[in-house]
Amino acid sequence: MEFKRERYLQQLITSMESPLIKVVTGIRRAGKSYLLFNIFDRYLRESGIPEDHIIKIALDDMENASLREKTALYSFIRSRMVNDGKYFILLDEIQYVNGFEDVLNSMLHIKNADTYVTGSNSKFLSSDIITEFRGRSDEIRIYPLTFKEYYEELGGDRRDRLDEYMRFGGLPIVALMSSDERKISYLKGVGEKIYLSDLKQRHNIKNPTEFEELLDILASGIGTLTNAQKLSNTFKTMNHTTISANTIKKYIDYYTDAFIINRARRYDVKGKRYISTPAKYYFCDIGLRNAIIDFRQIEPTHIMENMIYNELIARGFQVDVGVVEINTQNEKGHGVRKQLEVDFVANKGYNRYYIQSAYSYFDESKIAREKASLISIPDSFQKIIVKGDSGLPYRDDNGFMIYNLIHFLLNDFI
Repeated sequence: MEFKRERYLQQLITSMESPLIKVVTGIRRAGKSYLLFNIFDRYLRESGIPEDHIIKIALDDMENASLREKTALYSFIRSRMVNDGKYFILLDEIQYVNGFEDVLNSMLHIKNADTYVTGSNSKFLSSDIITEFRGRSDEIRIYPLTFKEYYEELGGDRRDRLDEYMRFGGLPIVALMSSDERKISYLKGVGEKIYLSDLKQRHNIKNPTEFEELLDILASGIGTLTNAQKLSNTFKTMNHTTISANTIKKYIDYYTDAFIINRARRYDVKGKRYISTPAKYYFCDIGLRNAIIDFRQIEPTHIMENMIYNELIARGFQVDVGVVEINTQNEKGHGVRKQLEVDFVANKGYNRYYIQSAYSYFDESKIAREKASLISIPDSFQKIIVKGDSGLPYRDDNGFMIYNLIHFLLNDFI
């Protein structure tokens, strides 16, 4: 059984026309190595690339330990390039090479070399790539399985599969495990021993307990507006611990750089400007989020919102939280300004969509609340409500498209 990851394969195929270094990034265990060494390698061979023109080196393999020195690695690659034909250089876990930047920069000067690399989050983050290879690399960000990728391979009852996905997420290795117990054990282990240990070691965290507790707080409050000062106050009130807002901001940046969480900024739809604080945070993998809080708080409302955010990000959208200000009256009849929220403002190129996540969409007052912000937006971009129950897609009297969650996730409506 194999998850095809066609979206990422197409990105790699398109990037073949570029002379830049191709850097595959993303949360650990999302399938970067498999994408490069199996799926992309197979495509190259089926496209007629000779086997000896595909140079694959897994640098985390003890058999290649001698190549972890930059000069040795570069010399080995050059020794395999025996003619002027195009060579595809696939380097997995490049961070094992001390001074790998020199190797990659040197590869840029070899006209018949097309170089692709992956790296571990602990030493090879998106911020590092931006610093070291600005203008010289093409980043391909890989995410855990979308529900569509998950369901197309596993099949079965859609609702049952969705419930599994909402609990255990989309890490490929987890999706292929046969029992819930194995999935839970793996997710808890990988969260504690790989993600957190990596970050604490990389950044020399002085307050490891608070560092972990911060992630617990963010996991408990996915989709909640917050900021560093508010979180600092939470530590003071609940834990009787003093941790500064600046330290919390720094910790959040570490989690974001490691692709564990994503930050959704607030965007004033009418004012066409960003609001610096507060923001919302969503987890890259919902199974990892659930494991962090020991599979408590499995509330479908917030998990569904996180899933929609992840789906939009995987489809290539830039996603913000929308704010719409309206003039209204209070109970005394006085005019007041009120802020309404749009769960997601999704932008890609010239396309924009306003999206509300509504797990329960049957109570009239709830429906009115969900629609209020969309009705107040003064432009003609598509407005969408995603609901948690069943039913075929339809367009309501306001012109809003209504999708149930499964339809939205399994079909490329946008």
